[in-house]
Amino acid sequence: MHLTLRKIIPYNPNLKELARQLRNKSTKSEIILWQKLKRKQMYGYDFHRQKPVDNYILDFFCYELMLGIEVDGYSHEFAEVYEKDLVKEAKMADFGISILRFTDYQVLKDTENVIRAIEHFIYEFEGNVL
Repeated sequence: MHLTLRKIIPYNPNLKELARQLRNKSTKSEIILWQKLKRKQMYGYDFHRQKPVDNYILDFFCYELMLGIEVDGYSHEFAEVYEKDLVKEAKMADFGISILRFTDYQVLKDTENVIRAIEHFIYEFEGNVL
């Protein structure tokens, strides 16, 4: 029998309640994307929403792919928030997690290409695994 060891990714337990609140207050773009990711609809991969990882919360996370997906509202256009995003992405990279980042506008107005970008990531991932 083949056993795969899962890498343990730490998280701050104090973020669990905030993550729950964020799930209950999802933006329209997050709801639209979640409709495409939930219940293993994306090629059988299991995504979670508002997932605590270390001292951060990822909008969507798939452990098998080591993929985080972030949906950014208008506040991410400001330098201060953008700098925090860069720090967050660097920390995720330390854990081996890749980040795909989309704007609210992309998810709302160009959902098909957002899904294509995620599918492309999966295609590349599976090509490297095989």
